[in-house]
Amino acid sequence: MSALTGMGMMIRLALRRDRVVLPLWTLLPALFPVAFVTAFTTGYPTAQARQEYAETSVHNVAFTVVYGALHGSSLGELVTWRAGFIPIVVGLSALLTVIRHTRTEEEQGRRELLGATALARHAGLAAALIIVACGSAVLGLLSALLLIGQGLPAAGALAYGCRLLIAGCVFAAVGAVAAQLTTSAGAARALGIVALAGAFLLRGIGDGGGSEWPAWLSPFGWAGRLQPFGGERWWVLALPAVASAALVVLAVVLSQRRDLGGGLLPERRGPAGAASGLRSPLALAWRLHRGSLAGRIGGLALVGLALGGITESLGELMNNSTPAAREALARLGGPGTVVDQFLVGMMTLLGVVCAGFAIQTVLRLRAEESGGRAEPVLATPVDRSRWAGSHLVLALAGPAAGLVVFGAALGLAHGLGTGDLSGQLPRVLGAALIQLPAVWVFTGLAFALFGLLPRWAATAFAILVASLLCGWAAEELRLSPWVTDLSVFAHLPRLPGADVTPLPLIVLTALALALAAAGWAGLRRRDIPIS
Repeated sequence: MSALTGMGMMIRLALRRDRVVLPLWTLLPALFPVAFVTAFTTGYPTAQARQEYAETSVHNVAFTVVYGALHGSSLGELVTWRAGFIPIVVGLSALLTVIRHTRTEEEQGRRELLGATALARHAGLAAALIIVACGSAVLGLLSALLLIGQGLPAAGALAYGCRLLIAGCVFAAVGAVAAQLTTSAGAARALGIVALAGAFLLRGIGDGGGSEWPAWLSPFGWAGRLQPFGGERWWVLALPAVASAALVVLAVVLSQRRDLGGGLLPERRGPAGAASGLRSPLALAWRLHRGSLAGRIGGLALVGLALGGITESLGELMNNSTPAAREALARLGGPGTVVDQFLVGMMTLLGVVCAGFAIQTVLRLRAEESGGRAEPVLATPVDRSRWAGSHLVLALAGPAAGLVVFGAALGLAHGLGTGDLSGQLPRVLGAALIQLPAVWVFTGLAFALFGLLPRWAATAFAILVASLLCGWAAEELRLSPWVTDLSVFAHLPRLPGADVTPLPLIVLTALALALAAAGWAGLRRRDIPIS
């Protein structure tokens, strides 16, 4: 039997199962650059206006870290820069898709059943990689064609499409390696996301710091160095091609060295008997979430301390920027000093990150259900309300603790740096806590989807990203106010620096409660499990 026997069957099966998800991450990201073309031509119609916008943005460290380095002021370069987050989304989608069709299939026992047929060992892995590579190529080509249709140069448009292809192929290979190392899909996803976050961090350090070399260690950095519409450097494509091929070979070698269903990293086995503290659903939920909660809160503390230490110097840098730069910052940050306006943007990002943590905590319920671990718990005197409520409590309390720790760490470092600890610590802490109602809205949304439409629960992440984009992109590109109003975070008071209006906070909290109640009602009425 050939090493790839049955690969065609596995491709057809994967396409059948991903008939909804695959078109979404293959087609939708291609529409964002077109929207940015329209926004730039409307808001900045002349070359002089775009030059001022570029001068504004190139000195904004936060923008550089998030979107990458800006190399010029042409329409194509600005669109490519503003779409700098899309390769990250594509990389994450590719990573998760490969893990879903490899490690998840093994964990749930379906791969073993298929292996009883005429199916080679590496057929499933090859099928997943081919699907993701083809999907990334389709996305890149479609994006290029749409940009060419907007009147942009063909060479730059093709280079932009190659940026997406780089992200998809490299992180598909990363997902393939992660799937060989662990015995669970959750651990494989964690390893892959750590690798993606590391690549993003290296690119951010290289683009926003004084030295460029860290960006050359990141696939996202390679995508940026391709420089679409700015004198394309096609030789950069050799780096992701070699890296992808090497990672695929590594995944195949690792696959040959492990048993089906097993992983190369040793599995940590628990004690034979449960601890005395595991006598309630809340205690079990805490046991499941405590590691991730500790890691998240610790990471937020470190980031808060780091940001607090450089906030004052960043404020001085922004005070020396152009009037157009200060105007753009004021649109994003509202009233207050330049430092306050910078902190408003950081607090919005903090809210988005904590909302993502909350969604992930809620989705653990879905993982417990689909993995068959919820039924044994519910077969005891524990009912659905106590089981789901224990996870929901941690989804509400965990992000709240993260906001407190981040705000306290940033306020402490900033207060010590300015010599005004008693004044800055409560201001910054309040600015962090003001994000809590919006975070709870997404907690309630994820719980509502889990209770009513469990198969679509993960779309809460897509809604979160859309909310962030509607807020930042609309303010930055001066789009219609109704676009900004689509963002949950746009309705929060812009602290520090603005006045607190209690009505939006009350409305958002009530919305979170209503969504949680809807999810609770749906969970009580539906079957468990729903595969």
